[in-house]
Amino acid sequence: MTFKTLLDEWAQQKKTAKTKAHYTVRLSAKDAARVHALAEMYSGIDAERIITDLLSTALGQVEAAFPYVPGKTVIREDDQGDPIYEDIGLTPKFLSLVRKYQKTLETTD
Repeated sequence: MTFKTLLDEWAQQKKTAKTKAHYTVRLSAKDAARVHALAEMYSGIDAERIITDLLSTALGQVEAAFPYVPGKTVIREDDQGDPIYEDIGLTPKFLSLVRKYQKTLETTD
């Protein structure tokens, strides 16, 4: 998700599913002020939702930033018939760990 998409969701006040787990964070005064400013600008969206959605968007961008590291195994061919090699970088490990933890955390309010 892009930050532009996130702002559009806030404007439409779309809801997202959450786990039952709670996480405590301490923000800098400037970041806390930014969260409160966004909550005021998007009335109906509370500070917790702002933080949750920002973190989700940032994590998506972190995942997208992992570099592709080609392995030796061809997993498919592109439209021109050129080989596409398996990714042996951080992405597959990250996605495997995400699936592992998501199974235990996946519940909605």
